[in-house]
Amino acid sequence: MPRMTAARAAVEILKREGVTNAFGVPGAAINPFYAALKASGGINHTLARHVEGASHMAEGYTRTHPGNIGVCIGTSGPAGTDMITGLYSAIGDSIPILCITGQAPVARIHKEDFQAVDIASIAKPVTKAATTVLEAAQVPGVFQQAFHLMRSGRPGPVLIDLPIDVQLTEIEFDPETYEPLPVYRPVATRAQVEKAIGLLNESERPLIVAGGGVINADATDLLVEFAELTGTPVVPTLMGWGAIADDHELNAGMVGLQTSHRYGNANFLESDFVLGIGNRWANRHTGSLDVYTKGRKFVHVDIEPTQIGKIFAPDYGIASDARAALELFVQVAKELKAEGRLPDRSAWAASTQERRATLQRRTHFDNVPMKPQRVYEEMNKAFGPETRYVTTIGLSQIAGAQMLHVYKPRHWINCGQAGPLGWTIPAALGVATADPETPVVALSGDYDFQFMIEELAVGAQHRIPYVHVLVNNAYLGLIRQAQRNFDIDFQVKLEFENINSPELGVYGVDHVKVAEGLGCKAIRVTEPDQLLPALEEAKKLAAEYRVPVIVEAILERVTNIAMAAADIDKVNEFEELATEPGHAPTAIRPLTV
Repeated sequence: MPRMTAARAAVEILKREGVTNAFGVPGAAINPFYAALKASGGINHTLARHVEGASHMAEGYTRTHPGNIGVCIGTSGPAGTDMITGLYSAIGDSIPILCITGQAPVARIHKEDFQAVDIASIAKPVTKAATTVLEAAQVPGVFQQAFHLMRSGRPGPVLIDLPIDVQLTEIEFDPETYEPLPVYRPVATRAQVEKAIGLLNESERPLIVAGGGVINADATDLLVEFAELTGTPVVPTLMGWGAIADDHELNAGMVGLQTSHRYGNANFLESDFVLGIGNRWANRHTGSLDVYTKGRKFVHVDIEPTQIGKIFAPDYGIASDARAALELFVQVAKELKAEGRLPDRSAWAASTQERRATLQRRTHFDNVPMKPQRVYEEMNKAFGPETRYVTTIGLSQIAGAQMLHVYKPRHWINCGQAGPLGWTIPAALGVATADPETPVVALSGDYDFQFMIEELAVGAQHRIPYVHVLVNNAYLGLIRQAQRNFDIDFQVKLEFENINSPELGVYGVDHVKVAEGLGCKAIRVTEPDQLLPALEEAKKLAAEYRVPVIVEAILERVTNIAMAAADIDKVNEFEELATEPGHAPTAIRPLTV
């Protein structure tokens, strides 16, 4: 039987589980693992500047392609605690990432050793499993189980904590005979699917709500096929955006308090039946449940049995992987269609597109300083359907979701449940690492951008090109807008006069100088007509220099983006709406007035 260190066995397992990339920061307690990583070869490593950044890079990497599992690595103590935010983000959105940490020697874990912390206990609430391995011979089994857990049922992250002496201990392990464990996913029955379709057929104005679980299951092809067979319009959630192309005739628009379309909410409020697949009924999608559920029946399909009924009780629930369920939904629908037993939904579907053509928000403004809506209009012109967008939270993300267009799954990569500021830069680096051939465009407000700005140096060092659109109003815009309810404007201003860049006025941080200092390229735009040329130039610079390129748009200080406080039927639009086609020139459907 071959003998090797437990650390080397762990690395060999990573490769046999399909890992080709890892992100991390070495340190004393994890150096044996890094030594094994170097000796074994076959896994590319990206050196982060902050260990939390490594965890977000791993998440961006996972989200880019079906089957990817991002790996983040750090030493003992604060490295693990720094990655807790990344683990929380991953479990909130059902994203599998593997976090590997170093640890003090087994005998010293509870003896005040330097940087010894019970990271497994800290991480348990935000992982599917968190284990400190105390016996070297257990390392192969713990890693094997980790991949099994990450892929089975509702996907999610796992943390493995390796004491330094455990890493160094030699064990018997034969990599050539290693096999991953079979993945478990619940599967719908035909009887369940027939009942669900029966409820759908009884309705007059049905909708499908497609969540991130459809994308996680790589089932968007089946979703679209089922929608087309039955003529049922589809509402993608924010995490499911891209499951059906924005220009598809059955895309009914997004629904919610914030990241929603006017026509999406209007279409939903006209519906009488909702089939939710792979979605979690997040509160910013539903708003108050009284309004959301009134007058309509619900069927909920989810891979996690305890998710069904967690937010509200559906009329019928099915515990199933989205792809397994949709395979049956398509099969049964085909049979019913062949028998002429599917209702004609063409009038209902057409009405959803009529709302799309009439209920639009204005994007074309010529104001200086710029309104943010104009930035997204120009992004629609500059970036085509192949673009992968990456963003996290804030008015920039909310407005982007209202006004940008997404045509393919995994082309809107958004941190949904956790929404940590700073996520965007490292996640974009992870996405661009996973798919260097596809254009990657990140979107941030100035505060999100500043949170983990040091990670831009990672893109410069490792030659990871992407374009980062930075909308700067020197404000915590979303929090300022929320503070209107308290009649305050308190501790949300980022303005100051930069003594080194007086030309900025009160906009404070000189992001162009910072980005250039970190080895990247940057362009500042102050007038709307400069936006499209700047975005086109940014694409050329990214291709030429192979580094992140920032396009900073200087915005008006205060803009309120459309959103509701509690009910999806009471969205406050704030800005002037589109009343002629020129007000929304990049809308999917020309405005009908």
